Amino acid sequence: MVVKKGNKIKVEYRGSFESGEVFDASERHGQALEFEAGAGMVVPGFDAAVIGMEVGEEKTFTLQPEEAYGMPDERGIQKVPKESFPPEAKEGMMIGIPLPNGQQLPAIITKIDEKEVTIDMNHPMAGKVLVFWIKVVEIL
Repeated sequence: MVVKKGNKIKVEYRGSFESGEVFDASERHGQALEFEAGAGMVVPGFDAAVIGMEVGEEKTFTLQPEEAYGMPDERGIQKVPKESFPPEAKEGMMIGIPLPNGQQLPAIITKIDEKEVTIDMNHPMAGKVLVFWIKVVEIL
């Protein structure tokens, strides 16, 4: 049986940067990743890679930024008055930007000067080439 769009599947995976540094892996979570193939629950290139695979099959593939988290968008970088932040705010700190629907958008403080704080709301892996090893372990 091969993976088709709409199948719920379980995969073991390891994601790394081109340098070989691993950024995530199913073994770190103690379980395989379960998702619906083709439903947009994972980055587009990962979704496309599992279609047509069989249980027990393994593959390694490389995703360009456009197939993963996209390219950084300059509109995601904003300058905010420094008085909007607590005094303990530091460069490199991850913060949550409240949205009207009650959710929070993660952002990183990239610069603090005397008057402004620069925040970057792009995904931390935007612009990065990602390498994945996957193994389909089950089609549910």
